[in-house]
Amino acid sequence: MSRRPGTPRLLRQLNDRAALELLLTSGPLTRTQLGRETGLSKVTASQLLSRLEERGLVRVAGSQAGGRGPNAALYEAVPSSAYAVALEVGAAEATAAVADITGAVVEQGSIDPSSASDPVGAVCSLVVKLVESAGVPPERLNACVIGTPGVVDPRTGAVRFSFDLHAWLEGVFDALGAELGRPVLIENDVNLAAMAEHAEGAARDERDFALMWLSGGVGMAIMLDGRIRSGRSGGAGEIGYLPVPGAPLPRDVGRPGGFQSLRMQDGGIEHGFQSLVGGREIVALAAEHGVTGAGAAEVITAARDAAAEDPGGRGAAFLDRLAERIGRGVAAVCVVLDPGLVVLGGEVARAGGEELARRVAEAVPAIGPNAPEVGVGRVEEPVLRGALLLALENAREELYAAVAE
Repeated sequence: MSRRPGTPRLLRQLNDRAALELLLTSGPLTRTQLGRETGLSKVTASQLLSRLEERGLVRVAGSQAGGRGPNAALYEAVPSSAYAVALEVGAAEATAAVADITGAVVEQGSIDPSSASDPVGAVCSLVVKLVESAGVPPERLNACVIGTPGVVDPRTGAVRFSFDLHAWLEGVFDALGAELGRPVLIENDVNLAAMAEHAEGAARDERDFALMWLSGGVGMAIMLDGRIRSGRSGGAGEIGYLPVPGAPLPRDVGRPGGFQSLRMQDGGIEHGFQSLVGGREIVALAAEHGVTGAGAAEVITAARDAAAEDPGGRGAAFLDRLAERIGRGVAAVCVVLDPGLVVLGGEVARAGGEELARRVAEAVPAIGPNAPEVGVGRVEEPVLRGALLLALENAREELYAAVAE
């Protein structure tokens, strides 16, 4: 079969895209550096920079001293050429951030939607206010991503089992799309946290890992071969329902109302893995060891302080018991996936830190053959950060497509 050679126009489009992508990820660069990185001649690099400059996508950012002769001009992508919006939605707090195309956050704010008579309107007003405050022209807002608890069906975008906010979450999704005039993408919060840890945190450059989210609820994100794996219906990683030793077996989960029937008033689930490591259960376990506090993070922090003073005391014993419980879930997951690295995230992991991670890593080999490395998430606000990274990726793809057109 004969192959058609690339036309001059197509080659220009490909070169322009490659240069813009390089400036966004590695800039600023001189003409010579850009030519060297792309394999283009200095003349071709100069021509494409002129085209991108005329379109308002590239600008001179300064100069770089070289050898003999005048300083070389440094080029960078114009930050205001496109923007992205990220929104993390929870029952007690919604946080939004607006970033320019370079990834710099230009506006950020939060509200408590539970205190509003109209949660949908309150969340949408927050986003619109931030976009307007950042001075973003409507035509330059390229992408918006919402991170939320619950199972997000990758086929339809529908959210299931987001108990605390599902009723009004769909309203936010629809209303934001109408307000912004842009498609809105919705993604599971733990998957987004894993994207952030992969790009900038504890799993940086790892192609296979699992992020176990330990907070009031329990969840997991799975990355294999560099891709988040959500499963056919988006339910991969719902390990709160994982049958593990010591936990009552879930019943009737698939029946109408089955998930809801397992829901407890304070955020716990009475069956499966979460019945061992949910927020309520952690507080109860701590009380058995004489460690008290208002919530899971507080009792774990108190136990860490106590263990530092008395390594053989009640605080240390509580941490060992908790780590053994977490280790049951880690071992069960690793028997199936063998990811090599398990990152602990959420408020429980933040409170426990490396001390809890070390104990979990020591507990797993006794109950499972695939003992992973166990680490702690390092990214601040990982769900929001993951949503922003995904929104930026989509915004840049749209910008690249515009260059090709």
